[in-house]
Amino acid sequence: MVTAKVWVLKKHFEGFPKTSDFDLKKIELPNLKDGGKWKLLLESVFLSVDPYMRPYSQRDMKEGDIMIGTQVARIVESNNPAFTVGAFVVARSGWRTHFISDGKDLQLIPSSWPESLPKSLALGTVGMPGLTAYFGLLEVCKMKLGETVLVNAAAGAVGSVVGQLAKIGGCKVVGCAGSDYKVAYLKKIGFDEAFNYKTVASLDEALRKASPDGYDCFFDNVGGEFASIAINHMKKYGRIAVCGAISQYNDSVPQKGPYVHVPMIFKELQMEGFIVTRWNNRWEEGLKALLKWVVEGKVKWHEQVTEGFENMPMAFIGMLKGENLGKAIVKV
Repeated sequence: MVTAKVWVLKKHFEGFPKTSDFDLKKIELPNLKDGGKWKLLLESVFLSVDPYMRPYSQRDMKEGDIMIGTQVARIVESNNPAFTVGAFVVARSGWRTHFISDGKDLQLIPSSWPESLPKSLALGTVGMPGLTAYFGLLEVCKMKLGETVLVNAAAGAVGSVVGQLAKIGGCKVVGCAGSDYKVAYLKKIGFDEAFNYKTVASLDEALRKASPDGYDCFFDNVGGEFASIAINHMKKYGRIAVCGAISQYNDSVPQKGPYVHVPMIFKELQMEGFIVTRWNNRWEEGLKALLKWVVEGKVKWHEQVTEGFENMPMAFIGMLKGENLGKAIVKV
């Protein structure tokens, strides 16, 4: 009998999440022999904390549910010939140390995965955030050689990949982040221009200075005031990929305008929201490309690793506050 530790949503978030909104519980898992064939027992090794968990918890969860989320897990026991003991998988089983699966929703980490790369990258640069950058940039922004790409929250798990993929595609890249340390990191990984949006005197002027001719593509992870100002700097026929709105997820009172209709009309812009699961049938393509670029050193990565399953809420809250550089990961 295995005892799993799980984090449950004790209370729906009101404004910014608090540690008191979570509850750590223990669950006794049934013996695999009692569950019939094709069952697996898995142990979480790395868990992901991501911005989407904040709005999705409000939309999809009830108080008392186990927090949603993804992990890299090791197979501890197997009655399923498709999965061998010791293999690693990506699972969407929430904030748990151990869980039982029938294998249907598990994604095996390929045997070709280089030993030199941490398997936690399957939750970041070579995982869902990397794929979000890949499909958002190629399919929604439809970036072209020689264009100028703007990305905010650029030092985060998605934004840092967006900028590097745009550089691979032959674009000029402008990024913004919330600290001088993050701005220095963006320049280190190849961004042409980067600035700290918290310290510039005028966001409008900073965007104009970074690219006086404007922007062909805008990959928006933030929404709110930033997006309202940035849209005025788009070139004619520009494309905007709306990936996230982290500036608004924790608002108790909805933000009001300004409104985008005038620049949308006169510049004939395309603005499209997207969720990466739209391209589920092409994930293998995206993961293969991302892994190749990482191995070749064309896409660099950084992880903010928090040790200990008991620190999941703290890591989640820190990520929402922008404390992470790159992908926020919890190591069990």
